[in-house]
Amino acid sequence: MLSRMADIAKTKPAPAKKNAKVRPEVRFRMRIRTGDTVALGPGKVELLEAVREFGSISAAARSLDMSYRRAWLLIDELNRSLKSPATHSEQGGQSGGGCTLTAVGETIIRLYRDVEVEAERSCAKQIAELTRLIRS
Repeated sequence: MLSRMADIAKTKPAPAKKNAKVRPEVRFRMRIRTGDTVALGPGKVELLEAVREFGSISAAARSLDMSYRRAWLLIDELNRSLKSPATHSEQGGQSGGGCTLTAVGETIIRLYRDVEVEAERSCAKQIAELTRLIRS
């Protein structure tokens, strides 16, 4: 269910038809904070996934409709929050540079998505009860 929700979150929703039933969407939005800083959250995980897919911060940012500056700041904030960085960037030049995930970055994605799946599995009954209360 959560993988389906992650796919839905990555695509823009189609406009709702009048009088059409709309199914409730359930999303877990876990954040790990250090003081006032969100060290890790759904946006940073999604950005890491895009960096893994596209091989650069700028391409990842474009795929998420985000400015390069915003993406760079999020990656920088994430890396500063970690004991070891999640990404490794190479400066541009003839080859154009790029950004790859470190083992830490890959681990973050795997663990974060595992938590989402386990939370959905553990709370399936309560989620079903709550969504039955929602007007569709």
